Amino acid sequence: MIQVRDLKKNFGPKVAVNGVTFTVERGEVLGFLGPNGAGKSTTMRMVTGFIPPTEGSITVGGHDMVENPIPAKRLIGYLPENAPSYADMTVAGFLDFCAEMRGLTGDGRKRAVGRVVEMCFLEGVLHQSVETLSKGYRHRTCFAQSIIHDPDVLILDEPTDGLDPNQKHEVRTLIRRMGEKKAIIFSTHILEEVDAVCSRAIIIDRGSIVASGTPRDLKMRSEQAGAVTLRLVDGNGSEIAAKVRQVAGVDRVSIVSERPLAVRAFPRANAGSDDLARALGELAFKERWPLQGLQVEEGRLDEVFRRITLSDTKKEASQP
Repeated sequence: MIQVRDLKKNFGPKVAVNGVTFTVERGEVLGFLGPNGAGKSTTMRMVTGFIPPTEGSITVGGHDMVENPIPAKRLIGYLPENAPSYADMTVAGFLDFCAEMRGLTGDGRKRAVGRVVEMCFLEGVLHQSVETLSKGYRHRTCFAQSIIHDPDVLILDEPTDGLDPNQKHEVRTLIRRMGEKKAIIFSTHILEEVDAVCSRAIIIDRGSIVASGTPRDLKMRSEQAGAVTLRLVDGNGSEIAAKVRQVAGVDRVSIVSERPLAVRAFPRANAGSDDLARALGELAFKERWPLQGLQVEEGRLDEVFRRITLSDTKKEASQP
């Protein structure tokens, strides 16, 4: 549904996007991650045809966004960052206007408005003007306009920005459900959303893709991935860590916390996490440690994100 090849964007001497390539199929939800200024929003604006690329190609549903933009844009629903709206319109009036702009008429237009009002839980504010809405409801209204024509492709820039926890849950559930049939790209700073919603994720930094894969693939790049944590009611952390260090397959050991006591064992490169967990469980039983829990760590996205983006920043800063 979406094919991006060698995409570049320059603003004068500044290179905002540098050689970005990716695809999104129907039934995929692609998370777009990156620090501020990484090029996420610029990439999404080019994919939607909002701004032209300096180099590279974009096709949506087989249509070239530069050469044949109208049929490509018809397939897209777009929620930009700080989405614009008409403040003096009511929610109902604004959505009706957006439906008309999308070419919907008559009963089809009424059904489309009714559908997105129900999906985005806007029944209680339908007759309020947009300027009187809270930030969360205003964002929901703008989200509703992006799906009013039931597009095959959704481009969402920070779709949960300004929402309370309940509203975030509703929008994530909605995106996950729509992602079964549509091709969706959404950018976020909230890493837990990637786990909750995405089938795949890309990390972009200073205009280039620095990591790509499923959330599980990315978490496996975490230093903690495969480590085994023992949680105990009490005990001497140093003594327990010393005995854990002697177990075959253990590379190193750290004391995560003293109270409550938690000791983490990191496996060697060729050691299996399940085998290590079994060995540590047997050790705890043999030593009669008051074991409260034993857990194989799956890795942390936030650690991977920080390590990739910060290490690249340090490398760049060290260059003359």
